[in-house]
Amino acid sequence: MSTVAASSSRGVWEAGARAGYAVSGVLHVLIGVLAVQLAVGDGSGSADQSGAFAQVASTPFGAVALWVAVVAFAALGAWQAAAALSGVVGEAADRAKAAGKAVVYLALAVTALTFARGGGSGGGQTSDATATLLQAPAGRLLVGAVGVGVLAVGAYHVHKGVTKRFLDDLQRLPAGRPGRAARWSGVVGYVAKGVALGVLGVLFVLAAVHADPSEATGLDGALRTLREAPAGPFLLLLVALGLIAYGLYSFVRARFGRL
Repeated sequence: MSTVAASSSRGVWEAGARAGYAVSGVLHVLIGVLAVQLAVGDGSGSADQSGAFAQVASTPFGAVALWVAVVAFAALGAWQAAAALSGVVGEAADRAKAAGKAVVYLALAVTALTFARGGGSGGGQTSDATATLLQAPAGRLLVGAVGVGVLAVGAYHVHKGVTKRFLDDLQRLPAGRPGRAARWSGVVGYVAKGVALGVLGVLFVLAAVHADPSEATGLDGALRTLREAPAGPFLLLLVALGLIAYGLYSFVRARFGRL
């Protein structure tokens, strides 16, 4: 009986984790759409997680959807935390990645909870947190280290997309066009997200070099910075479409991901 109960409990948590990947897909698609709007000249929305949650909150069933997001992200974060602590994922590096993912998904759950309860998340929070960090002993080194870390994560995403290592996270994909579409969504999505994270990492490094917290402006600020580069709107549009592709890949992972 205990074996049956354990299997049932695992099934519930696995379903929650898959729901988390699906909600992450919705979130990335919304961020991509906001980034497309930014690329074509409409900068009224914040092209980051807060902007996406705000979009959801404005819909008729937004409150319900946000509570679903809270539960799904919390379940996915707990699943990753359990994997990191139990050693299910094997090597130390894999356990560290699982721990990092747990922090990200639990933070998303908290952000979704804020919006579900009628609050919001201001776009200046990243700058405020950076300002606090800069005031700490060796603060500039700490901010610079954060920037280098984000750059490394961005490079990892690009590498994972180009080499198609993300396929290791999936079970056998369908044959034919659906399978090819799933693979391309992963390639394009991982590379685009890596580029966005790379720009974000550069902004943190610049904030450390110049001791100016206003330069660390989060994902929305990174995308706006990309828009100001030569051929920026075109580059931003490519990244935006890539973020939408990453969202579509997240749906694939929700269905075919190894857990």
